[in-house]
Amino acid sequence: MKILSILTIGFISMILSVNSIYDFKVKTIDGEEKVLNEYKGKVLLIVNTASKCGYTPQYEGLQAIYEEYKEQGFEILGFPANNFLWQEPGSDEEIKEFCSVNYNVSFQMFSKVSVKGDDQAPLFTYLTEVENPDFTGSIKWNFEKFLISKDGKLLHRFRSGVKPESDEMKNAIKAALEAS
Repeated sequence: MKILSILTIGFISMILSVNSIYDFKVKTIDGEEKVLNEYKGKVLLIVNTASKCGYTPQYEGLQAIYEEYKEQGFEILGFPANNFLWQEPGSDEEIKEFCSVNYNVSFQMFSKVSVKGDDQAPLFTYLTEVENPDFTGSIKWNFEKFLISKDGKLLHRFRSGVKPESDEMKNAIKAALEAS
């Protein structure tokens, strides 16, 4: 019990010392380590994805907005997760192939992570707990979206039902791109 308390205190202080998403290191779907500070100066949309979900067709909308805004400094970071009814059962290789063959995904996909629970990836602990104008707390389902400013701060959070190509999403992306 004492070890668990020490680990919990250590983890909480690590999260409290994080200033932006640039403080995280993650693994790409190809197994390469990537420090998120490589995205400094870009607007990011971080999405927890799944291949066997009712929202899976959102990959098409995500790819469309990526193509529309990438030349202006916009990136999408997809994080497959198997937290909701085992809707992402595949390996990283299978997920990559699925995304490529079915949706022609060209934005950056990352290795499968847990986005909730005891094994939640630190990036998603941060994203679900950091203050923002929308809401905090657990991710409710696949395809929740986190819009990140050019300086690595969480600007907006969108539930799964908000389509990537919706006016709500596009207006938020445009505003973030226009901000200095």
